[in-house]
Amino acid sequence: MKKEAVYHNGTEEFVYPISRNQLIFRIRTARKEIAKCQIIYWNRDDNKIKKQDMECFARDELFDHFQCRIDFTRVARYQRYYFILEETNGEEWYFSAYGVSQTPPDSGFFEYLYANGNDVVTAPDWAKGVVYYQIFPERFCDGGRKEKTVDFESWGSRPTRENYMGGNLEGIRTKIPYLKELGVECLYLNPVFAGDFNHKYATTDYFRIDPLFGTNEEFREFVRQCHEQNIRVVLDGVFNHTGVHFPYFQDILEKQEESAYKNWFLIEKYPAAVTDADAAYECVGAYPYMPKLNTADVEVREYIIKIMDHWLGEYQIDGWRLDVADEVDSTVWEMARLVLKEKYPACILIGETWGYGGRMLRGDQLDSVMNYLFRDAVWDYFGKKSISAETFDSRINKIVAGYKSETCHLLYNLIDSHDTERFLYICGGSLEILKLAAAFQMFFIGSPAVYYGDEVGITGQNDPDCRKCMIWDEQADQELLQWYKKLIFLRKTHVCIRKGRYRTILADDQNDTFAFCRIYEEKGSAKVIYMIFNNNSEHNKVLCPVLDQGEYIDLLSDTGAVYTAGSLEGRFYNQDITAYQAAVTVEMQPYAVKAIMKKEET
Repeated sequence: MKKEAVYHNGTEEFVYPISRNQLIFRIRTARKEIAKCQIIYWNRDDNKIKKQDMECFARDELFDHFQCRIDFTRVARYQRYYFILEETNGEEWYFSAYGVSQTPPDSGFFEYLYANGNDVVTAPDWAKGVVYYQIFPERFCDGGRKEKTVDFESWGSRPTRENYMGGNLEGIRTKIPYLKELGVECLYLNPVFAGDFNHKYATTDYFRIDPLFGTNEEFREFVRQCHEQNIRVVLDGVFNHTGVHFPYFQDILEKQEESAYKNWFLIEKYPAAVTDADAAYECVGAYPYMPKLNTADVEVREYIIKIMDHWLGEYQIDGWRLDVADEVDSTVWEMARLVLKEKYPACILIGETWGYGGRMLRGDQLDSVMNYLFRDAVWDYFGKKSISAETFDSRINKIVAGYKSETCHLLYNLIDSHDTERFLYICGGSLEILKLAAAFQMFFIGSPAVYYGDEVGITGQNDPDCRKCMIWDEQADQELLQWYKKLIFLRKTHVCIRKGRYRTILADDQNDTFAFCRIYEEKGSAKVIYMIFNNNSEHNKVLCPVLDQGEYIDLLSDTGAVYTAGSLEGRFYNQDITAYQAAVTVEMQPYAVKAIMKKEET
């Protein structure tokens, strides 16, 4: 056994409460090396030893990841434990805090001490598997221009970082019926507060809607109408930095060292001045027009919480997407969770990060992050075709294993955004490949996020080209739009897609085919959907393993194609950790996807 691969350290990544009397335990081992994993546990006060099997819930290139849930009759506390690992050859090993041994340990046990209330992993139920839709307000819809403080170019002009097209809140409001029909459940709006530039990430007033977009009262009515249609609203919180015209930064420019707000920003030298190079203060990226706030400062932290509280309470928004959240002092998000979750338990807090976001998702800060790791994997496998099916599987399963299972359902799964190339550009303009990627996104574990216009065929290079005006009516690709509607409808119809656990069941490098299933178990029965992808320009005959005998129907087929599961012959992907009972043979067109379920479960 590869002893160095076995890992569990008793921290919240490996043992955590989902209620005060329910604990999740995890352990990592080498890939395909352990056939059976058990946890031995007891309360240190009574020493009544219990045993529970653990399931391999994820498998990546190097490791298997095991997990189980243990329910207690009272508050989970003082639980000592160790693990029994049985190799595929039948040999048993024991793993405790002292490491691996061939005999049961008599000391060095792991111990979980106490499940306090704020330790419990919680999140709003509505956000689990919700369908997001991201809107860049200046480019979505022109609902009539209220103030001519800038020069507007005609709708659909080539976007630049400086020009304006006239999109506003009234325009978005008029399109609520469109969003409802598409199936959107939550809007994420890029910044709407008063600020410099068309993107509004250089905030000047956090308590006022930018006049180009509308008024505070118009925003209040917009949120009310969204809620009437069961569409929630999440705002972009830009609290890492401001614009140079933010009043407190202007006070520093005027009064220099004498400013009462000098500690609000990270001034490196005086006199402080706004210049295009060699800024006298820290800023976001290399943008001197967006000075970085000193988020470790108590006054700044309290100011940020005040802003968040104001829009949650006064305007009834449903949460925040937090810009460059991993660059903000962690105490801000810790305070936000303590203060805001007590007042608004149903609000969602989503952090922007372009890497692994586990540091912010330990239960004491945010609920979710923008899952750029997911985007990267989807781009590389479907869009660029730069990785194999098995490598794609490994990267996807690293995401599943890297976050708590409860958190996985909340992850904001995007394939593009206002900060990246459009997926359609990445895949060379192939609508068939975009359909594949959208299907994977919509049926994968987590919360799929559609960037406005993807559903009607907008393409574009990176910023600013990815921020083109939305196309409407006859300009929109109606076939693609119907595809998105169908995917979202199925996601909202079948509980296994929204809440089920994930398992890869096929990763064929030779034929470039891939399949997974989503399994939802309740009251002794299971609902399962199988997603089969042919990421290939050639026809393929795919033999897909399934968990039950019977007839299966393709939910994506207009004709309702039916497949009969045959006998299970040969070896199948992940068969050692998945209870396959039969197999279905499916003829696949180039770049095609099937979504099959047992007839009686549809």
